Amino acid sequence: MPGRLHNKTALITGTSSGLGAAIATAYAREGANVCCVDLYPTPRNPINASTGKADSFHNRLSDQQSTHEHLQQTYGGNIVRAIFIRANVTLAEDVEAAIQACIKQFGRLDIMVNNAGISVESTHTKVMRIHETEEEDYDNTMAVNAKGIFLGCKYAVKQMLEQDPLQNSSADDTSPPSRGWIINTASVQGLVPYYGTPSYCASKGAAVMLTKQVALDYAQDRIHCNALCPGFLHTSMTQNLQSQPGVVTEISGKHPFGGMGRVEDVARMAVVLASEDVRWMTGVPLPIEGGYLLH
Repeated sequence: MPGRLHNKTALITGTSSGLGAAIATAYAREGANVCCVDLYPTPRNPINASTGKADSFHNRLSDQQSTHEHLQQTYGGNIVRAIFIRANVTLAEDVEAAIQACIKQFGRLDIMVNNAGISVESTHTKVMRIHETEEEDYDNTMAVNAKGIFLGCKYAVKQMLEQDPLQNSSADDTSPPSRGWIINTASVQGLVPYYGTPSYCASKGAAVMLTKQVALDYAQDRIHCNALCPGFLHTSMTQNLQSQPGVVTEISGKHPFGGMGRVEDVARMAVVLASEDVRWMTGVPLPIEGGYLLH
């Protein structure tokens, strides 16, 4: 049986590790062609040996297989199903060029996942409130987490408007065909605050509102724009929390389902938001957070 994303082409930013890699894998499993976009093809080193905290975003594990190589090996066979495109999501020319490279390889763009994100605050060895936060940390965070989504939406929408929409796969579906699906990775910290993360919270709040604004402007064009709002996940970004047993216990206690989540839990919902199941849904910041927001 064809997968739910059969014949669709997706471009996903931030695919080298963590949630981006999980979404890319879930999409390939469902039959999509995948363009993996990142500054680096290989996974991020999760722990800085000298501090025990999250390592710098730029330190990579060169001895591990890249996401696109894994996808091609697992789901490609004799057909190119996944490629890697190097791009800095804060630069307009890089984002536009990445989309054009995707079009050159696969002919169209159906799904845009603006997932690339950073948390400079997660690399600090202590919690810093706003009076202790460096302006550079704020600027870097907003550049990737907010401007990166702006540019991804801008150039994805431009391409989606220029190409023919995909026809509905179901014969009994009489709704107008969709032109595209945009999924932005926000966070529960774009909905509620958390201690010592002023830059990250501001950037994810911006991601939530931009998602709603783009959804409103392009609903008439049948372009869906929704946001994933993950809770606390086991990733390199949360290594600081994971290294403190007391904090882990506290956070776990705030999740009615217990514990921190897995990237695969969020990737499943990323599949739904890229499918025809959301034909009457747009502008939604969707929490996947184990009940964290119930408190």
